[in-house]
Amino acid sequence: MSAAGRWGIPAVRGHGRFVAATGIDSIGTGLVTTFIIIYFVRTTSLSLVTIGGSLSLARLLALPVPLLVGPLIDRFGARRTAAAGNLLVAAGFTGYLAAGHPWQIVAMSFLVQAGQATYWTSSSPLVVLAAAPRDRTRWFGFVHALRNAGLGLGAAAGSLSLGFSGTAGLQAIMAGNAVSCVVAAVLLTRWHPEPGAAGPAATATAVPAGYGTVLRDGRYLLLIGVNVTFVFSALVVNVLLALYIDQGLHRGAWIAGVLLVLNTVQIVLTQTAITRRTERYRPTRVLIAASLVHVVSFVLFAALDVAPGWSVVAGLFLAMAVLTVGESLSAPPTDQLSVDLAPEHLRGRYLAVYQLSWTFGQVTAPLLFSLLFSRGPAVPLLALIAISLASVPLLLLLERTDRRVRAMNRSLVNETS
Repeated sequence: MSAAGRWGIPAVRGHGRFVAATGIDSIGTGLVTTFIIIYFVRTTSLSLVTIGGSLSLARLLALPVPLLVGPLIDRFGARRTAAAGNLLVAAGFTGYLAAGHPWQIVAMSFLVQAGQATYWTSSSPLVVLAAAPRDRTRWFGFVHALRNAGLGLGAAAGSLSLGFSGTAGLQAIMAGNAVSCVVAAVLLTRWHPEPGAAGPAATATAVPAGYGTVLRDGRYLLLIGVNVTFVFSALVVNVLLALYIDQGLHRGAWIAGVLLVLNTVQIVLTQTAITRRTERYRPTRVLIAASLVHVVSFVLFAALDVAPGWSVVAGLFLAMAVLTVGESLSAPPTDQLSVDLAPEHLRGRYLAVYQLSWTFGQVTAPLLFSLLFSRGPAVPLLALIAISLASVPLLLLLERTDRRVRAMNRSLVNETS
């Protein structure tokens, strides 16, 4: 076995363009996310409230986009759809250079949000194109690590640019980001993982169907419910952590930034190795382990509310390390199940609905965590413990349901043969 194989890194030969496009997209996302509000503060005369409201409105308008993207993936294939998403983002970033009125910010931000939603809805089918079925878990782990590395690098570059770049410098970075999105789109269109891979996922013999088929698939809806529990756990880092440290534990909010860096570095260094160790097990069992690891991390975080002062900072680092292990355990198998449980000719529609579990979490988590925090600093963490524990019986039910469906399908095949 090669050194890369021992570390859980899949064979990327023939897929360099896909890997490069993923890295470019992640760096660009991390870069712009860091300074997008500051960019408009420095390049327009609009108030901070107007800028924030315009960006929020654009995000709200883009919420249904994944449902529009699903049929496009089924018809045109993931590569073309993802490339189109990158071009939409490039158009939005280019428009940012001339945006000076609220409606312009809304319009260009909508293009960016729609393009990013298009790309992310297409991302799992892209991995399916690159990976043989037996290697999917490893590929999902590798892509998760790659994205975190790119997001971290982009965020660091964006933070540095705020300190050293004037208005012209920020505009140059925005223009460069638009160009990078075009490059990523070109790389995807020139990537040919296998003969015919650029074509649509549906076949000529596929039975026409739509979102009604997805909504009648109880097994897949159960998976979406399970994923919502992991979405809330994943959003702790970005939504709850700084608030808990600053207002709950009365420590410097800068610690949250350090913990975020720790989270990113730990994923980059350990994700593929963890995936290699766990890929032999059933995804549902790995997810049960991830849920229990999350429970341990939330218990540690919550205990700091009553812990001696001298132990708080060290406890935060320990709890974050444990939480990150849970994230590394959960990300590849959830992605794998999202594609494995979806019929090939409807995979785009299935994954579009699956993507809404992330949208639901991102919309509701800030409000939910804030309401719970108002009742006590540790209350959101206690709720997360309950949510993570609730995922265990759901996963066991999913496992039994999946076995039953597969057995029925085998019986039907035997009867018709």
